[in-house]
Amino acid sequence: MNILSLVLFTLIAGIVGLIYTFWRSAWVAKKDVGTEKMAFIASHISEGAMAFLKAEYRVLAIFVVTVAVLLGISANPEVSHPFVSLSFIVGALCSALAGFIGMKVATKANVRTTNAARKSLGSALEIAFAGGAVMGMGVVGLGVVGLSVLFLVYSQLFGIEGASLTRVITVITGFSFGASSIALFARVGGGIYTKAADVGADLVGKVEAGIPEDHPLNPATIADNVGDNVGDVAGMGADLFESYVGSIISSMVLGAAFIGSGFIDSFNGLSAVLLPLLLAGTGIFMSIIGTFFVKVKEGGSPQKALNIGEFGSSILMIIASWFLIQWLLPSSWTFNDTLFGGVKTYSSVGVFWATVVGLIAGVLIGIITEYYTGTHKKPVVGLANQSVTGAATNIIAGLALGMKSTALPIIIIAFSIIGAFEFAGLYGIAIAAVGMLSNTGIQLAVDAYGPISDNAGGIAEMSNLPKEVRLRTDKLDAVGNTTAAIGKGFAIGSAALTSLALFGAYMTSAKIMTIDISKANVMAGLFLGGMLPMLFSSMAMQAVGRSAMAMIQEVRRQFNQIPALKAALETMKRNEGTDFEKWSKDDQATFNAADGTAEYGKCVEISTAAAIKQMIVPGLMAVATPVLVGFLGGAEMLGGMLAGVTVCGVLLAIFQANAGGAWDNAKKMIEEGITIEGTMYTKGSEPHKAAVVGDTVGDPFKDTSGPSLNILIKLMSVISLVIAPLLLN
Repeated sequence: MNILSLVLFTLIAGIVGLIYTFWRSAWVAKKDVGTEKMAFIASHISEGAMAFLKAEYRVLAIFVVTVAVLLGISANPEVSHPFVSLSFIVGALCSALAGFIGMKVATKANVRTTNAARKSLGSALEIAFAGGAVMGMGVVGLGVVGLSVLFLVYSQLFGIEGASLTRVITVITGFSFGASSIALFARVGGGIYTKAADVGADLVGKVEAGIPEDHPLNPATIADNVGDNVGDVAGMGADLFESYVGSIISSMVLGAAFIGSGFIDSFNGLSAVLLPLLLAGTGIFMSIIGTFFVKVKEGGSPQKALNIGEFGSSILMIIASWFLIQWLLPSSWTFNDTLFGGVKTYSSVGVFWATVVGLIAGVLIGIITEYYTGTHKKPVVGLANQSVTGAATNIIAGLALGMKSTALPIIIIAFSIIGAFEFAGLYGIAIAAVGMLSNTGIQLAVDAYGPISDNAGGIAEMSNLPKEVRLRTDKLDAVGNTTAAIGKGFAIGSAALTSLALFGAYMTSAKIMTIDISKANVMAGLFLGGMLPMLFSSMAMQAVGRSAMAMIQEVRRQFNQIPALKAALETMKRNEGTDFEKWSKDDQATFNAADGTAEYGKCVEISTAAAIKQMIVPGLMAVATPVLVGFLGGAEMLGGMLAGVTVCGVLLAIFQANAGGAWDNAKKMIEEGITIEGTMYTKGSEPHKAAVVGDTVGDPFKDTSGPSLNILIKLMSVISLVIAPLLLN
């Protein structure tokens, strides 16, 4: 098998992923949407989500064109080419398209999941997971197709011998830059949108008015459900898309360093360059197989069904990786690593174990995240207990929990780095990141399942469906909260390894022998890098605060100025604790008269406008900082900055994601009913109100600034890698 055949295999794998995407999307679309009211609510959610994406992409189109022109003009003709701007545009388009596909199917799957829940839990899980699988396979399919096509085109244009291969890979790095840029804006913009709506729905709806956030009388409820899609579907998809392509490209850069006298294979020394692509292509097939294992019967456990699919796919991937690596790479070779340790001997077995290290690390970080954020787990139970004495103790306990939760994931990441490096050097660390992300297809399917299930519960509530329907959607949603938390932990772990691999690739491209922290410029860069995650988080949370203020004012205005809404709320308070069927006929008529009077559209407009406006400054800061530091301070100072932003960014991301997830589930535990020191507390109790405040504080932690930091550290590393050829002089 020649080199062309290997690349064609990865291209075919990507196409198969996209065919699966369109097949499952068509299958979901054929399912029944349910009642007229369900379809009406779902159409509002879909329209709001698409309106946000269109507004966001209009702004990002200007950014993409501007940066592409600058990249083309500034390309170093000795080692790069103006086509780096083409790679950038293709990466941005693939990332945007992945978000669009995921959003489109998620807003179709949510109402169909609700309708399926009227029949059985198994039917509802099948549709919700199918919607998530479309997102997952769309991301990996577009990533592999984009990279394979660019590699084929550039290898034909420039060749793949010696310096020509370096040029090919350098030009391809623009693809990762484009993906990362869109991902950052999607995460920040989506996070601001969803949390502005969520805070408004929680504080005014739950605490002040005493109604559920998904109640049809809550004007922010449609915006809240739209936010679940733009934040956790499009945002998470873009996040893992850029991690996925970033890990592949960094591995290709480092694999090219092996080409020489000590590395003899059957593919002109290119096997280490092509291995990441082939692992990614194989991962698509393993993920597709895993999706067919996700099934549950009535009364069964959705979590168990999802775990079988995910872990089954991981086991298959480990087995396939062994045969693929043994076939592709030489059994052993020597490599004079002038940057990282001198002459060393590596083996195909070592590369395999580095891949396994990455896979296991991803699973372990996910399990630890579930422990610290899962409902009925010891940390969350303790946090719920702290709510008895008020919001202040709840917040203190949540902050402490988040800080404590950083220890084990960081220890795992540290041992993974050491282990992977021992097995195969810096290339081993990059391959560990590829291994961790090789099953992105099914991992993202499980992640995207969460917001679809959440939306399904909201539609059930707003449509006044029978209690057993809401019980089924709640069961799916509870699992979705856990999968979302695991997904965030997985994204953080992959970000750490990917960033380190990109960091090594940057040092290789910039020909930096060492990062010496005794040098003043390097130390200055280290401190600048450590400061950036703090400043970025501050900007993101302030944006949520400003947007939420506008949302809260609008919801209050509607409650006070729309007569039908005001009368219905007064009726609800008067009949609190009484079943609707036992209300007086006049009260029932007053309540029913308010149906449809809430002005959902105005809340959607507020979230959209605020998110688009507030995402620009944090995004531009992330793009501009490495360029300024690199050209003004030099390559070594930029290396110091990358080290600082990676360490502080990973720690802060874990802290924020886990604290926010724990606050959210502590609130949910009290809503379900929890006994603390012999007293039962439920919705509306003082501990519940304290937990809602804690959850509101945690919302921007876990859904805006926390997950955005994953992209920040990778984006800065990618930009540094792209401009490295320009810093050689």
